[in-house]
Amino acid sequence: MSVATIQDVAKAAGVSAMTVSNVINGHPNVRPATRDRVLAAITRLDYRVNVAARNLRKGRTGTIGLAVPEINRPYYGRLAASIIAAADRHGLRVSIEQTGARRESELAALSLSRNRLYDGLILATVGMGPADAEALDVDHPVVILGERIFGGPVDHVAMPNEAASEAATRHLVERGCRRIAIVCGRLGGEAGVSTLRHTGYLRALAAAGLPADPELVVTAESLTMQGGARALRDRLADGLDADGVFCVTDSVAMGVLRALADAGIRVPEQVRVIGFDNVDESAYLVPSLSTVDPDHDLMAERAVALLAARIDGAGPGPEREEFTGPFRLVVRESTGG
Repeated sequence: MSVATIQDVAKAAGVSAMTVSNVINGHPNVRPATRDRVLAAITRLDYRVNVAARNLRKGRTGTIGLAVPEINRPYYGRLAASIIAAADRHGLRVSIEQTGARRESELAALSLSRNRLYDGLILATVGMGPADAEALDVDHPVVILGERIFGGPVDHVAMPNEAASEAATRHLVERGCRRIAIVCGRLGGEAGVSTLRHTGYLRALAAAGLPADPELVVTAESLTMQGGARALRDRLADGLDADGVFCVTDSVAMGVLRALADAGIRVPEQVRVIGFDNVDESAYLVPSLSTVDPDHDLMAERAVALLAARIDGAGPGPEREEFTGPFRLVVRESTGG
């Protein structure tokens, strides 16, 4: 069977193709009887709007890009699901690519997004740093998700890293912990996630009058379950003495829980553990994981709304928006909840 065209609908309804187009696009200046006749013809002929052709006529694809380090990490999988749901509410589709947390791949996503027929790009930055801010000055809408780009020429949606990490560490203090370790990535001068969350950790220790002992900083090679488990196992073997552990991601915390279990250390009786991200899996661990919930859905909605506004030319003008989301602590068994 041949596919019905807009001309077929017009002929069946006894109107012009322009009238059919007006009905499809919800134009108000169409008489009700004419609208009903056109809609009946559309149903009878099973006419489908060619969305791709319509978008190309408008210079749009109806698709946005989402570039993340790795889709198989719990956090980024959760983020992608929230972005897709938010985009659907804005009538947009999402094309996902992985950057492998490499600076070169993040820069490539920026420069190639127009050629890949995206209307705009949401980029989760890990490899790029403040020195790369000029690379964000592109001719298509971009929203940055992450911590390493501040004051750049694009909209930026970030987590409340310092405040939330301070609250998580303070929670351990309030539960009686006095030697609180942090399991994080390598610390440096740039505003990376580990550096920002370590800053919040230090603030909580200072507020509680606890010393910032370098021996309690456990550096993981990667912010993964494997990285967290390996780093803590090595430090436990070296005699690490801690009664609380703040992990900068839930993935790291899952590895930490495994390492503590393998060492015969009971959680929360001997060591209390808290993570950051509130990925779905954290509620189903044994013990269930206390964590920071940064409201992924709100952050995703904000990022997509900013991008959609820029695509439509209805954004906040040349002023670029810096949005930091709220957070809440989710107290579960790993801290005695």
